[in-house]
Amino acid sequence: MKYLPAGFLLHCTRCLLAGAMLSLCHAGALAQQDESEVTPAVQRLYAEASAATQSGDTAVAIEKYRSILKLAPHLAAAYNNLGVLYFNQHDFAHAAEVLKRGLELNPDMPTASAMLGMSYVQLGEDQKAEPLLRKALRANPKDDQIEMMLARLLINARKLDEAALHLNDFVTRNPKDQEAWYLLGKTYLQMSENALKKINEIDPNSVVAHEIAGEIDESMHNYDLALVEYKKAIDMAPQQPGTHMHMGDAYWYIGKWQSAQTEFKAELANDPNNCMARWKLANSMLEANDSSEEALSQLNSSIARCPTLMQARVDRARALVRLGKQPEALPDLLMAEKDSPSEPTIHFLLANVYRSQGKSSEAQEEMRTYGTLQREASAAVAGQASESNTIKNAAH
Repeated sequence: MKYLPAGFLLHCTRCLLAGAMLSLCHAGALAQQDESEVTPAVQRLYAEASAATQSGDTAVAIEKYRSILKLAPHLAAAYNNLGVLYFNQHDFAHAAEVLKRGLELNPDMPTASAMLGMSYVQLGEDQKAEPLLRKALRANPKDDQIEMMLARLLINARKLDEAALHLNDFVTRNPKDQEAWYLLGKTYLQMSENALKKINEIDPNSVVAHEIAGEIDESMHNYDLALVEYKKAIDMAPQQPGTHMHMGDAYWYIGKWQSAQTEFKAELANDPNNCMARWKLANSMLEANDSSEEALSQLNSSIARCPTLMQARVDRARALVRLGKQPEALPDLLMAEKDSPSEPTIHFLLANVYRSQGKSSEAQEEMRTYGTLQREASAAVAGQASESNTIKNAAH
């Protein structure tokens, strides 16, 4: 049997109780079901049940409602109210029994549908719960408790696409709900795994399958294995855009600049408009201390096509500084600083430019900023390493 957190049950019950406890004395629509059943005795018992409920004497309230139903077995609201009381006591089996009877008498009770659906969830009967929760949510599309419960149920039923829709709807209303974001991420992750599994089922030896396998290896820093997978993709489709880019990226991440250049050039032969490939080609040239003039030419082409690619602007400034053209580097650096003020390299290059212009105070200020950002970056890296070690030790 599955139980929700007690706090969730209490919150749900409080939200639903107000709608569920309908007045038998003044409910004309209920009286129309069987006017003869709303007798003075039934009204007196309802008053006593309401008083017991208000005073917190749930046992007495339950007995009063049971007595009402003996006298008026067709009053749907009485079943609804009794179901709420059972639900509040975590007596989900009795809650489900009486709520089901009430809905048979009057299907148009969204609160009862919601309570019955939640009772079935608690009893592990998700298939019975799903249509009831859907019905309740249609009646009140912004009911957070019902939508979250339905999303969980859909995840368990592997109906991931629909679960994601409900979770996206929920986080739109509750953008700071961490649990909902966690479930949404978990759902998307499972959908991604399913999609990758499907790709392998279709053809495990396809270009796409090898590229995905390489990306997975790369994400785990298994670059040697990633390069093997990317090589297989290139051998199968050497002129297909993207195959050489994957290989170039892997070499770029591990600092094999010459190999990276070879792959980025091959990628540009297949896709001349690839701004990222052109920028990374130039970056690899600068890192390898190759021709700054050639790197500058590649960067000019990259920025001409993709003017918002700030990494390329920073590298163009770096190339210009190396070529002794510091004043020409300033516009790119100021634009990049506005976009990424916490990037240390930008401030280091700005200090170089200001120093070449005789602006010593500005250069010193940029160097101070550079030093502060570098220390913060080093501390962050050390913190991540410490946290990683803690997790590993805890796992062991």
